[in-house]
Amino acid sequence: MSDILSQDEIDALMRQLSSGELDAEDMKEKQEKQVKDYDFVRPAKFSKEHLRTLEIIFEHYGRLLATNLPVYLRKNVQVEVINSEALTYSEFSNSLSNPVVLGITNFSTLPGNVVLELAPNLAFAMIDRMLGGQGVALEKTREFSEIELAIMERVFNTCVELLRVPWETVVDISPRLERIETNSQFAQIISPSEMIALVTLNITIGDVDGLMNICLPFLCLEDVMDKLNTKYWFSTMKDTEDGAYQQTIEYLISKANIPVKALLGKSSISVSDFTNLQIGDVIRLDTKVEDELSIYVGNIRKFTALPGSTEKKYAVRITSVIREEQ
Repeated sequence: MSDILSQDEIDALMRQLSSGELDAEDMKEKQEKQVKDYDFVRPAKFSKEHLRTLEIIFEHYGRLLATNLPVYLRKNVQVEVINSEALTYSEFSNSLSNPVVLGITNFSTLPGNVVLELAPNLAFAMIDRMLGGQGVALEKTREFSEIELAIMERVFNTCVELLRVPWETVVDISPRLERIETNSQFAQIISPSEMIALVTLNITIGDVDGLMNICLPFLCLEDVMDKLNTKYWFSTMKDTEDGAYQQTIEYLISKANIPVKALLGKSSISVSDFTNLQIGDVIRLDTKVEDELSIYVGNIRKFTALPGSTEKKYAVRITSVIREEQ
């Protein structure tokens, strides 16, 4: 039967319904049912909502990497989430070329392991930078030496430790780097046919950029799949956000070292007088003995004080605080 009926066909159907030759209920039962295709090779275990939530989590992770990696590399680092997709583990492992840098990570308290794959050019750039170089990648990829792998283990330990914070809104985890593999054949953590979520980050270190892939097996995330939705993620984040970031920032600032200096006074002398200074010479300052000293925090005059000593060391006693309006 065609999708569009002619007027004659419509009239014929109406006559048959009126005469009882056709039963409307029988016609409903005979209508074809819509069949949804199901791919048994790649079953849909990760929805778009799951993948979007993973992107949000790893956007937070990317910001942590961009903040913490420069401590080791002493170079600007930029991180961006560029893609997330669901595929089988065999598709992921078959796309790897040797040598490769794979961090096999225990995702406790969740079952199983996840894999952090770092592009070799990024790894060599990090190694070069940490050994005092300019952070330049090799023109031709080669195998990693034992010393280079030891250096990369230090970097991976930092990357793994940073996974803890962005996952706090979903589940408390204690990730731990188990080993680093440079051959993809020795990184068979799950069955090749198992589904994984693959989140891809683009990392730029100076002039070198490359990819980091985070492989998250479904077996590892199965227990928290109901929490991998944006509604739950944002609501939990709002509940735990009150004062947490402020306390963290205040704690970090309280541990920062800042220079403090006490200025006795100033004076101007000629270059010739300066070059002829001898032991016992006196330089006249622009302050008197009874005057208070200026105390600088960094380059800002913040306090006044009187000189003294404590435990056989020079010291000052704060007499007033200089406010911003002063």
